[in-house]
Amino acid sequence: MSLRESKLYIYLVVIALISGWLVKLTDFDEIFHTQVPVHSPDYFSSNYTKWEMSDLGTLKSKVLADKMTHYSDDGTTHMVNPIMFFYNEKTPPWVINSETGILSSDGKDLLLNGKVIVNREKAEGVAQLTINTSELKVKPETSYAETDQWAELISPPNTTTGTGMKMTFAQPIHLQLLANVKGKYETK
Repeated sequence: MSLRESKLYIYLVVIALISGWLVKLTDFDEIFHTQVPVHSPDYFSSNYTKWEMSDLGTLKSKVLADKMTHYSDDGTTHMVNPIMFFYNEKTPPWVINSETGILSSDGKDLLLNGKVIVNREKAEGVAQLTINTSELKVKPETSYAETDQWAELISPPNTTTGTGMKMTFAQPIHLQLLANVKGKYETK
């Protein structure tokens, strides 16, 4: 190696040392070592859509939301204006709307907050049903939902109210009001 090449390497080492010293002096390296807040999102989506298929390849459920945010610390997924669809083979889907929703990290529990509306349209052999309630806990894997809050079931022209509700969306459909049940029924 010639003297000229040696000088070049010495200059490069001196420049690297001075650059490192200047970075420490200006605290520029602190930008790369900042702490991430504990409960911070690691990804998000606007106009979120998720489909789940059955073992036979048919649509089992669908979730839409205006906004979805996933948090890395606890693995929860928060949604704004979520709409869930539970599909059955021979009847219209059950549609659940709420103001917000929080899905557990394992995807087995969904808490729908605020006003919740559950609806199934009328079709051959099934009556229209609308359920108004709040704070609904849904288990998407088993098509099950429950609440401890007041619930109103409207199947025109009949209305039933009560406190607490358990419901299964898949066949066989099961709906139970738990306490203080009152009804207004019209007969023909």
